[in-house]
Amino acid sequence: MYYDKDGTPLELMEWARKVENLTYKRVDKTTLPDGKWVSTVWLGLDHQFGGGPPLIFETRVFSSEEDLSELETDRYSTLAEAQEGHKNMVARYSPASS
Repeated sequence: MYYDKDGTPLELMEWARKVENLTYKRVDKTTLPDGKWVSTVWLGLDHQFGGGPPLIFETRVFSSEEDLSELETDRYSTLAEAQEGHKNMVARYSPASS
């Protein structure tokens, strides 16, 4: 139920220590020109409700870093998927280039 960034299972107390480390949790963050904020973090707690690999990373798009009204969420199983997902979410919400 609890996993390290590399997918290794963790005991609850190991996970609790890691989840308190904001530097460890952060995968990436981007503030877009229109103020929207894209944040990708390691959750370490499986958010897979049903079959499939554990979903332990999450990207969320917010109205801004100050206004955490959520616009979209996506979850991933691996760090590589989370990094790619962050880039894709930034591209999706970035204003179109002229």
